Amino acid sequence: MTYTHNPADHPLLDAAEAAHLREVTAFARDEVAPGAAERDRVEKGQVDWETVRKGHALGLLRMAIPREFGGLGLSQLGIALTLEELAAADPGMALIFGATGLFQTPLLICEKPELQEKYLPKFLGPEPVLACNAVAEERNGTDLVLPQQAPYAQDMTVARRSGSEYLLTGTKRYITNAPVATYATIMANLEDAPGSTGLTCFVTDLEQDGVTRGEIHDKVGYRTAPAGELILDGARVPEENVLGDERGGWDLNVAIGNLTRVTCAAVATGIARHALDRAVAWAGTRRQGGKLLFEHQMSARKLADMAARVSASRALYLDAVLKADTVIPTPAYEPAVAKMVADRAAIDNADAAMALIGAAAFQREDGMDRVLRDAYGPRIYEGSPEALALVVTGELFGVPEVR
Repeated sequence: MTYTHNPADHPLLDAAEAAHLREVTAFARDEVAPGAAERDRVEKGQVDWETVRKGHALGLLRMAIPREFGGLGLSQLGIALTLEELAAADPGMALIFGATGLFQTPLLICEKPELQEKYLPKFLGPEPVLACNAVAEERNGTDLVLPQQAPYAQDMTVARRSGSEYLLTGTKRYITNAPVATYATIMANLEDAPGSTGLTCFVTDLEQDGVTRGEIHDKVGYRTAPAGELILDGARVPEENVLGDERGGWDLNVAIGNLTRVTCAAVATGIARHALDRAVAWAGTRRQGGKLLFEHQMSARKLADMAARVSASRALYLDAVLKADTVIPTPAYEPAVAKMVADRAAIDNADAAMALIGAAAFQREDGMDRVLRDAYGPRIYEGSPEALALVVTGELFGVPEVR
């Protein structure tokens, strides 16, 4: 390709971040991409620990951890660009690292020194340690994303106070890294609070009595990243492991959501970019009617639309990440818009690449089926388009309670 995306050249990265991005680009190209097809075919719940270890050596499990703690101390810009690079190679690998970062996010937001000192160093050792953020449940989707729907949540995971501890009981479902995570941040509802109005965030060790790894999900896409259930049956959490305040889970969840929608948009952009690269490679060598495919007007228009979607998605998430790095709290509007556009771009580009490549792409060995399946992941997690539409509408009309 004549056009190339060089994330390390972004002018707002400092020297350390730029060097990190150069390493990540090479890692994604040389280590992650070659094994993507094989990882897609393995038994559900398996982890490519060799590649995870190599990513850990680059700091991918401590991207957001401040440098004074031994982390990389990346800006949200650096994290988003990193995840786009990984997602362009294998979005499931981006999720493994991203989900661990999602565990760390509330620890960093709440600035509770004793919990930071206890848990953040866990990710600095020689062996990779994975974590997760457990919010989703079988019967509660937007009832855990939109505060105005909190009273309608059903069968919530419950936190019951017992002396100086809380006992957590319930089932978290669809949780990335759950089958292999050592630690989790868990959103649970205080006993006797209606719906999810008592939502509270707990930092939890998963290697304890009262926690069982439930079903491992057999996902359509993102098969590199294991996901499953966490079954809690009186899991004990000391009171000092509450992040924020009792009933403060909603404010924390909204803050986390606004941050992670930026990185989710970056992941979706990576998928859209991969589909574009596949289409360009095909259209630049395939001849029909005496011409290369890209020389035909209809094919050229399709390729141009694909390129425009990638550029638009990246521009929107970079705009959102600028707000995330400079405005406290992170605004809701820009991340929601970025994710809505990028989610659609991933699906549309995967579809367009499949159509351009044609019969060859319809064969399992080609790998385009994986790209098409992966493309539907971003539109589901961290806010569906319908939920994001309510966030955007609330901002347009100045009615924050809409979200």
